[in-house]
Amino acid sequence: MLKRNPFGQVLIIKKWLIRYMGFMTHRRYRGFNELKIEGSSFIKDLPDTNVLFVSNHQTYFADVVAMFHVFNASLSGRTDSIKNVGYLWDPKLNIYFVAAKETMKAGLLPRIFAYAGSVSIERTWREKGQEINRKVKMSDISNIGIALNDGWVITFPQGTTKPFRPIRKGTVHIIKKYKPIVVPIVIDGFRRSFDKKGIIYQSVCAINGNQGSVRD
Repeated sequence: MLKRNPFGQVLIIKKWLIRYMGFMTHRRYRGFNELKIEGSSFIKDLPDTNVLFVSNHQTYFADVVAMFHVFNASLSGRTDSIKNVGYLWDPKLNIYFVAAKETMKAGLLPRIFAYAGSVSIERTWREKGQEINRKVKMSDISNIGIALNDGWVITFPQGTTKPFRPIRKGTVHIIKKYKPIVVPIVIDGFRRSFDKKGIIYQSVCAINGNQGSVRD
């Protein structure tokens, strides 16, 4: 049988999706925009599981794709660089990112991204464009725990691409319950470089973390 991850995704399919999307998007960070990375050398020394990357969020997809590039480049020995896209030939397959369920079901491309590593959750504060007030769904927390047990998880605790929003309480539940290694990351410039979805170019971008960072 084909090997699957804890969410039932076939790893060989996931590998080829990451390879393809990585090759297709590499030029957006090394061509029209130049991604500047700071402090990524520590990534290769992280344990293989139970690592939580906590980041701000400026686009739906460009932020996550950039992190996939930086993490895999660093694991293959590149420091603060994504030169030579060959690092994508053997990508880390146990990287996950937390995303709103309704976003990841909104079309074919989001569904492809979801297969590549999404842990989809229900928002507690917004649904279908309307403000709501819903309790944290504990099954969503459990799924994030499963992802942490299997590998690395990227979360965006503001839960939105809008700046200066409050931190959502679900992240606190995750840290208290699973006690992961927490790595803060700061992203800058993606709003100027891409549209809100992070698919169409606009113009410059960056990721900057406390222990590690990425800048464009």
